[in-house]
Amino acid sequence: MFLTKSPTRFFTRISIAAVAMAAVFAPALAHAEEVEYLTQSNGNILWTLIAAILVMLMQAGFGCVEAGFTRAKSAGNIMMKNFLDFSVGSICFFLFGFAVMFGLDAGGFTGTSGFALGGVAEADLPWTYTFWFFQSVFAATAATIVSGGMAERTKFSSYIIVSIVVTGLIYPLSGHWAWGSLWLGDDGAGWLEGLGFCDFAGSSVVHSLGGWLALAGAMVLGPRIGKYTEDGKANAIPGHNIPLAGLGVFLLWFGWFGFNPGSTTTADNTIGFIAMNTSLAAAGGVLGSMVISWFRFGKPDISMTMNGALAGLVGITAGCATVSPGSSIVIGTVAGILVVLSIEFIDKVLKIDDPVGASSVHGVCGAWGTIACGLFNTDGGLLFGGGFGQLGVQLLGVGIFFAWGFGGGFVLMTVIKALFGLRVSKEEELKGLDIAEHGSESYNGFQLFSNE
Repeated sequence: MFLTKSPTRFFTRISIAAVAMAAVFAPALAHAEEVEYLTQSNGNILWTLIAAILVMLMQAGFGCVEAGFTRAKSAGNIMMKNFLDFSVGSICFFLFGFAVMFGLDAGGFTGTSGFALGGVAEADLPWTYTFWFFQSVFAATAATIVSGGMAERTKFSSYIIVSIVVTGLIYPLSGHWAWGSLWLGDDGAGWLEGLGFCDFAGSSVVHSLGGWLALAGAMVLGPRIGKYTEDGKANAIPGHNIPLAGLGVFLLWFGWFGFNPGSTTTADNTIGFIAMNTSLAAAGGVLGSMVISWFRFGKPDISMTMNGALAGLVGITAGCATVSPGSSIVIGTVAGILVVLSIEFIDKVLKIDDPVGASSVHGVCGAWGTIACGLFNTDGGLLFGGGFGQLGVQLLGVGIFFAWGFGGGFVLMTVIKALFGLRVSKEEELKGLDIAEHGSESYNGFQLFSNE
């Protein structure tokens, strides 16, 4: 009856009630959305910060590995270079490296804004501070890889220049090509990104680049005294502390759970999957290197097996978020085999003295991991029905990072050698860099230097 007599009045009352309810509940809904956004944002900041701290711990891992795999008389020098890489790398990356890598794109090749984090809106600062810290520890990692390949014969003063140029220019510039969009989105994207290049956490961006720089440095420096006989036969120069190196490998394995899962920069449900792939690949690398060294040398070699773990970790870094767990095992196992063969090839055939195998672990296995994305990516990989498109882009990226890392590194080392000298004197090398370069010993009371 009511509708028949006055339908207009009825719908008016309904409309008034709806408006009143909206007035009551809209602020609550908006507040709930704001709380959800802030919770997610704070969660992202917390997770990324924790991951960055884990990656920072990898500096200790690199220091232990490099010191353990080299002679005791230069162990302190190794640690000094790791402290230098993190310290000078942080400051250089703050002042200009971050802007080159993540600023607004300039023709696809370099960034143009964000020097010393200038011009960042106040509302964006909390995330920018966190993102900068996370990226700064990656820059330091790229630099410290170079240290291992140049160990036991490099002038410390000249190495300071190497560290500055790598963290301030060489690493950020090529990093922009592949990762430029991570801070400012498409406005900062580099040219490799535009082609669809896949390198989730840095098999090429960080590791291959560092490995090729290490290879160039080792070539320009020349081998350590006593490394090769007059007829060119390679002599083994054993590391002084294998347990210390083993501790370093485990620290790196631990820190890699910040390196790879942390590269989401988001506290979401993918980080467990990425962590699983990361660890499976490392385990595969251990087994691959252990078996191949056992086959080639008659016994399972300790140092090769340790490098196999690192090889597996480097290999999975590009595809940790885009391949299956089974593929991760395959990628890591192949990396473990490759690192043994590569170390032998570089040492005995190319006759380049890389004391810790940095160019093999990071350069060769980083290239393999990048190529593996084109084979094993579940969306676009050749072995998963994706054709050759992704593989072609990956091969291009591998070539670009080799040309930039090795070529740029060779020019850098050659210029430093000509202007300042790159290598210590024969007497200083025989005495050991701890005494010659720093005036102290790592193991006080032990006679560590020799004439060989």
